[in-house]
Amino acid sequence: MSDGLLAGWTTSRFAAEGFDHQVYWRGEGPGVLVVHEIPGLTPLVARFANDVVEAGFRVAMPNLFGTPGKQPKGLYTLRSFGHVCVSKEFTTFALRQTSPVVGWLRALGKQLHAECGGQGIGALGMCFSGGFALGLMLDATTIAPVLSQPSMPFPLGRERAADLNLSPADLAVVKARAEAGCDVLGLRFDQDKATGTRFDTLSKLLGDRFISVELPSTKRTDHSVLTEQRDEQSVQRVLEFFRQRLDV
Repeated sequence: MSDGLLAGWTTSRFAAEGFDHQVYWRGEGPGVLVVHEIPGLTPLVARFANDVVEAGFRVAMPNLFGTPGKQPKGLYTLRSFGHVCVSKEFTTFALRQTSPVVGWLRALGKQLHAECGGQGIGALGMCFSGGFALGLMLDATTIAPVLSQPSMPFPLGRERAADLNLSPADLAVVKARAEAGCDVLGLRFDQDKATGTRFDTLSKLLGDRFISVELPSTKRTDHSVLTEQRDEQSVQRVLEFFRQRLDV
């Protein structure tokens, strides 16, 4: 990791649900699980995670694939995209299915909460992992879910563009959690085709409990709200959401 962006982080392996990944840990306070985007744990993902730490949280940041610290360029990004497409951990094209990796993330979230205590944890996914924060809502300990530019399943066709990457049974749990008072924060650029019509789906499913932040796109490539095309106001909005929900 260039420029020491992971200085002060510790690492460990975490195995559960048939999967085993490296996890980066840092900070003190209520727990927040930060899941990286394609192509991996880039310097700008680490920068955002450091912001969460400095805001007063204990962050767990899994490395699901890729090389930590590598810039998101060229063949590296394409290879990471290919990995996501073929890995058994992710349902990148299937409709109404929960990605198997969500089970592993839920186990990690439970460990994070057991370690940090408090009322519960925050969870943030971005891009291909955006919808994973919804999956973590299957556990009552996830009380501050954030979806940044959720992009799976890849929006090929109208149905996939609207799909939330969860099974019907899991969606029912998410809906019940929202009806019981759990807010969900979502962020996207308004012309980002990768997010499809998922924000419409979320609004219909969750009603007023879905807090939608849609930023005006300034160019066709705008996608990564918190990293590559970082919007500072949105970063602060996420941190404030965590503070409010996790009582910091």
